[in-house]
Amino acid sequence: MSDIKDRSEIRDLIENWVLWRDGRMWDRFRTVWHADGHMWATWFQGSFEDFIKVSQEGFAKGVRINHMLGGTTIEIKGKRAIAQTKLSIAQRAKVEGVLCDVTCWGRAYDFVEKRKGQWGIVLRRHTYEKDRIDPVEPGAKVKLDAKLLAQFPEGYRHLAYLQTRIGYTIKDELPGIEGPALDELYAQGAAWLKGKKL
Repeated sequence: MSDIKDRSEIRDLIENWVLWRDGRMWDRFRTVWHADGHMWATWFQGSFEDFIKVSQEGFAKGVRINHMLGGTTIEIKGKRAIAQTKLSIAQRAKVEGVLCDVTCWGRAYDFVEKRKGQWGIVLRRHTYEKDRIDPVEPGAKVKLDAKLLAQFPEGYRHLAYLQTRIGYTIKDELPGIEGPALDELYAQGAAWLKGKKL
């Protein structure tokens, strides 16, 4: 019964992360994190408080990002867990003068810990497995800079292109569908479950 309760509470964290982040319910969003919680994404790596700050600043400038969740698998070892959740990230912005939607599919990879009876996220990472770009207006065409596009990893190439064009610096070598970065993330997750520090 305890395992079912723990899994339910962790799943609530993951679902609340998306609903409260996308809904800009920042006071509620803070409750899914432990105080030392960190967030890693293509365009940001830092504390969850700084993530809230830059997300607020971005929204004020017109940045629009939404998330959609799929299935979750949770591995629990004592007071620690790794949760992996199918995830899509959708962002809308003008790219080379054309309003576009970029959709990126992958997984949220959450390092979770139970402290004082409360589960919270300590680190959220993502895997980026594939993405695409679509003009919003039917029939519109967007001409991308092939050289710039080729600079980014395949799994988040179009997302990184859009985010670069609107002024963000994008982290390279993030985990994709395979490769050393993904292997390193899995090793970090296994170490976390064994009680090692991040």
